[in-house]
Amino acid sequence: MKYSIIKILPLFLGGILFSQSQQDSLQFRNIADEMLVNGTAYKNLHQLTKNIGHRLSGSEAYEKATDWAVLKLKEAGADKVWKEEVMVPVWERGKESLQIKDQNGKWKSLRMLSLGNSEGTKGKDVEAEIVFVKNKEDFDKLPDAAIKGKIVFFNYAFNQKFISTGQAYGDAGKYRRSAASWAGKRGAKAVIIRSLSSAFDDVPHTGMMRYDEDDTFKIAAVAIGPKSADELEKTLKSQKVFAKLNSNCAMKGEKLSHSVIGEITGNKDKSVIVVGGHLDSWDVGEGAQDDGAGIVQSIEILRTFKKMGLKNNHTIRVVCFANEENGVKGGNKYAENIKKNNETHLFAIETDGGGFTPRGIALVMTPEKRKQVQSWKNLFLPYGVYNFDMQYAGTDIEPMEPFGVPLAELVPDSQRYFDIHHSDEDTFDKVNRRELLLGAVAMGQLIYMIDKSW
Repeated sequence: MKYSIIKILPLFLGGILFSQSQQDSLQFRNIADEMLVNGTAYKNLHQLTKNIGHRLSGSEAYEKATDWAVLKLKEAGADKVWKEEVMVPVWERGKESLQIKDQNGKWKSLRMLSLGNSEGTKGKDVEAEIVFVKNKEDFDKLPDAAIKGKIVFFNYAFNQKFISTGQAYGDAGKYRRSAASWAGKRGAKAVIIRSLSSAFDDVPHTGMMRYDEDDTFKIAAVAIGPKSADELEKTLKSQKVFAKLNSNCAMKGEKLSHSVIGEITGNKDKSVIVVGGHLDSWDVGEGAQDDGAGIVQSIEILRTFKKMGLKNNHTIRVVCFANEENGVKGGNKYAENIKKNNETHLFAIETDGGGFTPRGIALVMTPEKRKQVQSWKNLFLPYGVYNFDMQYAGTDIEPMEPFGVPLAELVPDSQRYFDIHHSDEDTFDKVNRRELLLGAVAMGQLIYMIDKSW
């Protein structure tokens, strides 16, 4: 009798697991069907980008976006919607121009963008000879006399050998963040960098830079497009070139702003599962891929759970974070409030890689939980989501990591993202409806599994 039970038990348990897998597969299909057929994310993104447009923290447009987000979360069926107060830095671009002098003594304008949080020239012309360096190593080899009073030009290109463009972005990112401090400490008048872009066009890209605390003189920092950068390098190899920079950008202190939060209450307990993106964008383009896509995908998940009548065990909370681009004040404040309110967070996922076709989900969590999520891989494969090996998470949710919250980030196909990232090219027409919705599908499916399993 015992022998028969031992033989039958694995078959019985296997049958249960197979039945559960079938149920999960069916629910995955239902989530996908609802979003792909009835999803409102694409329509919502059109409203956000065309009616409001770009929305830098501290701007009037950003405040309009918070009201829009409150409305959309209510329309999606949130049980509760609120604004979370956060102080954000205010940076204004103002008028700006960059010119170089040709051999005939005539000034030629170059397309450019000041880097975010950079100080400008206070509306005055800063004119100086350009000093070219390829990278930080070349810069360090130059004597101070070769840098003092000059405009330093770093032409460090995206490494095209990286298959993941995010690796190239990380590799080149130090020039955007720190070149102004490197050069300012050695007496330079300003800095020009090659835009952090995977493209070979002439589109300049902005993005946040920072000054070191010990910087006594904060010099202006601007970016030019890849084509202009290569042409300037070529010219500098054969002759001297002078540049004239004029910019009015500056920090204008801080102001009270808000992240926007909506949730559907858990039926089992009040522990929280977070899905979100950042509501702010840079002050160019329309903020469609970065990160309007993430905002509307997150709202779509809430709408779908409500529409399908899914009885979530835990509270599912959408967070539209403030100030990711030039301060991360929204993410930091949210994490502070977790501790203050003694809230239990089971999981958080951010979508901030654009609305392109999803390829995977990056995981930052204990090995045990990672293995559990990876064990669900076969459920995701029919939807083209296969990579669960990467380990990183969104900037806004990283402040939750010290509290032991398991984190994740949607991983869309990265090949086109940095062509448009932080530039005038980040517009609604660059977003495909099905790709956008498939990203929401993948996150909705993952949240369904976590909600029932954790």
